[in-house]
Amino acid sequence: MGKRIDFYDDPDAPAPNSLVPSVNVIVTNEAGDLLMIRRTDNDNWAVPGGAIDLGESIPAAAERETLEETGVTCEITGLVGTYSDPRHVILYTSNGEARQEFSIVLTARATGGAPTPSDESREVRWVPRAEVSSLRMDRSMRMRIDHYLAGVGLPRIG
Repeated sequence: MGKRIDFYDDPDAPAPNSLVPSVNVIVTNEAGDLLMIRRTDNDNWAVPGGAIDLGESIPAAAERETLEETGVTCEITGLVGTYSDPRHVILYTSNGEARQEFSIVLTARATGGAPTPSDESREVRWVPRAEVSSLRMDRSMRMRIDHYLAGVGLPRIG
C-alpha cells in the first residue's frame, strides 16, 4: 500500500494533477464522543471519509465511507463546512496522484454497528471530545475538527 503525504503551503509540494470531491464525516455517539480512525496510509488520526463516486449523493458517500472505514452506520445531520484550499496538496505515492484539497465535512449520528478496522483504518474508536486534541493528525484534519468542536459560525466555507 502506498503512502499519503500532506503538504501545506510547501514550495516542495508536487503540482496538483487532480481535484476529487470528497467527504469527511464527524460521527458522534450518544455520549458525544467522536468516531476516529487511525489511517493505514500515514498513521495519523482522522474522521472517516473519502471520494464521492459518480452517481452518488454527498450524504450517500458520507454514509458509505463511514461504514467501509469504521463498521459503524450513521445518519447525516448537518454540515461543518467546505474545504478547498489550493495550498493543501495530498500526494498518494501508490499512483503519483497529487490532489488539491476539496472536502465537504458533514456531521452524523451513529445508528448501529461497532468500531471495526478496515484496509484503510488500522484502529477505530470512539474518542471523548477532551481527548481529540491529544491525537496525532494532519493540520487540515485538526482544523476541521476544531471548527466542529467550536460550534460557532458554521458552516465554514474555505
